[in-house]
Amino acid sequence: MIRLPPSWIKLRVPAAGIVLCLLALPGARHFLEASMTRQMLVQFPLLAFTGFGLAATIPRAWVERLNKWNGYGISGLFAVALLLAILMIPRVLDLALADAGIELAKWLALLSCGAALRLSWQPAGLLVQGFFLGNVLPMTAVVGYLFESSPVRVCNAYLLDDQERLGQRLVWITAGIGLVWFADLVRTMMRREEAASGPLASDRGATESGPPGNH
Repeated sequence: MIRLPPSWIKLRVPAAGIVLCLLALPGARHFLEASMTRQMLVQFPLLAFTGFGLAATIPRAWVERLNKWNGYGISGLFAVALLLAILMIPRVLDLALADAGIELAKWLALLSCGAALRLSWQPAGLLVQGFFLGNVLPMTAVVGYLFESSPVRVCNAYLLDDQERLGQRLVWITAGIGLVWFADLVRTMMRREEAASGPLASDRGATESGPPGNH
C-alpha cells in the first residue's frame, strides 16, 4: 500500500469533513446525480473517501470491539462487497433520486464502505485483499460491460449514452485498479524475499570465508 506523508495523514479528517459538507450542498448533489457517470465515478468514491477519513475519529475502544468480529478484516470487506453490489443495481440508483430515505441510505452505505475499508484493509493481509478484489473487480467489470452493451436504458433517470460512457469507464477503471494492486503485490513480495534472503546470504558468506587464519 502507498504510504502517505505524516502531514497528509493529519489533514485527512478535516479534509473528509470539508468534502462531506461540499457534497451535501444541494447544488453539488444535484450536479453529481444529474449524470449516471458523475454519480458512480465521482460521488460514490468521494463519499467512500469521506468515510475512510472520518473513521479515524472512531474511539479506540470502539475499534477494539469491532476488531473482535472483524478478524483479518473479513467481515468488513465482505460488508463492503455486499453494499457495493447493492448500490450498483440500476433500480437503487433510480430510487435514490426519487426517495429521500433511499438517498440517505445510499450516503450512509458509502460512508460505511469507506470506514470499513480503513478498519479492514491492513488486517486483511495480501490473501484476503486478493480474494476481496478478485470478487469486487470482476463484478464491477461485468456491470460495466452490461451498461455498455445494453441496447436499452437500465435506469429510467439517465440517457443511454451516459449509461454507455459509464460502462466503458467502469471496465477501464477496474482493470487499472487490478493492475496497480498486482504491481504493489509483486513489489511487496520482492521486498519480503530480499529481507528474508539478506541475512541468510550474509551468514553464508561469513561461513564460506571462514576464520582469518585459514587464508
